[in-house]
Amino acid sequence: MLGGTGAGLVYATCINMVAKWYPEKRGTRTGFVNGGFAYGAVPFIYVFSYFFTPSSFTTVLDLIALYMFVVLFACAIFFKDPPKNWWPAEVDPRAWQQETKAAKIRSLAKNPPATAQLGPLAAIRTGMLPLLWLGLFLIGSVSLFGSAYQVPFAESAGFTTLIVAGSAGVLSIVNGAGRAAVGWFSDLVGRKQALLWVMVLEGLSQFGLLFSGQAHAEVPFLLCAVLAGVGGGAFFPMYAALTPDYFGENNNATNYGLVYSAKLASAIVGIGIGSSVIEKLGFAGAYIVGGVLSFVAAAVVLFYRQPGRKPTNAPAADEEARSTSVS
Repeated sequence: MLGGTGAGLVYATCINMVAKWYPEKRGTRTGFVNGGFAYGAVPFIYVFSYFFTPSSFTTVLDLIALYMFVVLFACAIFFKDPPKNWWPAEVDPRAWQQETKAAKIRSLAKNPPATAQLGPLAAIRTGMLPLLWLGLFLIGSVSLFGSAYQVPFAESAGFTTLIVAGSAGVLSIVNGAGRAAVGWFSDLVGRKQALLWVMVLEGLSQFGLLFSGQAHAEVPFLLCAVLAGVGGGAFFPMYAALTPDYFGENNNATNYGLVYSAKLASAIVGIGIGSSVIEKLGFAGAYIVGGVLSFVAAAVVLFYRQPGRKPTNAPAADEEARSTSVS
């Protein structure tokens, strides 16, 4: 419980801080920082696979604890929020981006700024915050299931230790790289569209892992682990960016905290209930359920709408986004 609380505090602090410093590049920057949450797991996958034994677990855990304390303390020394209203009063960050970098105009059109600064209660009343929570809960359950049970599934398929650990390592590395890449992609095509593709990709990867595992095909299994890595992590920065896009930056820490609380329920379903599903239906049934849940999450994304902004045709929407950013 303490470990999970600490991880959540570090994650929330880093994500909210980067959103404050880079309001005009929220997707790209948030995705890049978000990727660290996946990259950090890579060395420990191999440590736990090869060195974590009944005779050494005390030493391993003590060394990891010391390492985490030193690294987190060193980083925390340099953490600093930007000054209040640190952008000049006469300069809107999005308008500045539009005027100085014409290539970014598409991002403003696809991801227009929030129409109002909404607190948590107002955000809930719009109906969008509960929908964001539901989407994150569904896809988070699939992602956490994959993180917890991909290695046992690979072992049950008879793969070698190198392939088992390698698939987990690939999943984590691509999980981080995918967050940054999708963050950049969302600045071009829109958060909702990027998130929709991520959900579909995660669903396809679940079926790919199942079929390649049952066929004992190592290379296809690793390739599907790559897809699962992208789909299983890239949705986090999308939700981190969608929250201020929909409800504004002033209450982002609280609003995103409510959305991100879906991960707690996801852990219960994806890891806890996932174990029961494996016992009753086997890995095949569990991965089929995971794939279906991913597609259900994609269907939920189709209902996402920015509160206060009326849907229009594409050209009109682009013009409205430009007018909003300049005004």
